[in-house]
Amino acid sequence: KQNLDVLISDLDIRCFTYNGFGKDFLKSQSLRPDSVVQVVLQLAHYRAHGQLCPTAETASLRRFHQGRSEIIRSATSAVLAFTQAMDDEKCQAPERLSLLKQAVESHSTLTEQALDGQGIDCHLLGLKMEAIADGFHVPELFMDISYTMASYWKLSTGQVASRTDCIMCYGPLVPDGYAVCYNPLPTHINFAVTAFNCCEETNATYLAGNIQNALADVRALLGNFGEGQPERL
Repeated sequence: KQNLDVLISDLDIRCFTYNGFGKDFLKSQSLRPDSVVQVVLQLAHYRAHGQLCPTAETASLRRFHQGRSEIIRSATSAVLAFTQAMDDEKCQAPERLSLLKQAVESHSTLTEQALDGQGIDCHLLGLKMEAIADGFHVPELFMDISYTMASYWKLSTGQVASRTDCIMCYGPLVPDGYAVCYNPLPTHINFAVTAFNCCEETNATYLAGNIQNALADVRALLGNFGEGQPERL
């Protein structure tokens, strides 16, 4: 209990509601709401820390018998191109919108692959655990620094959708990481951002502010150049 109390006291939590749009607006723009939020989180982290990072989004494998979960790796080259373009003064809004759509599409593709059981992370973990259980040497792949770095989840994310206007939260997976949970509702989105107080590199309040700014920037981009002509806020 004492250790649990220490962990609880070290967890910094920032919750907020973004009212600029909800999932209904994003669907009207022919965009997958979850993918848009994931791209926004990447933009926020890029602005906060100057780079993307290994990001884990949980995907359910409930369509399979005894299926559990898989990981969607949200940090892609398409997402990086979009995040860089958003703060590039030479890049015009129409090009940014095109890059946004490409980033969203890349995430949507990865999502479908994960939901279809085509993800890589749980498959590789299963192979590693089988090797250990059967007394074999762990394959060199799992000892490689690139594999270790790619699986050090500095940004743990998850959509916990509910018709109730609520939000849940959980802590980061690594000491110098973040966790972001969100609930997309028809007209708004609820967020919970967490980080550990003991880490000087992370700050839940700072990332939450960057998420809100990134959401507003995406909203303005879609409002001016989206498929429909949505009402201005």
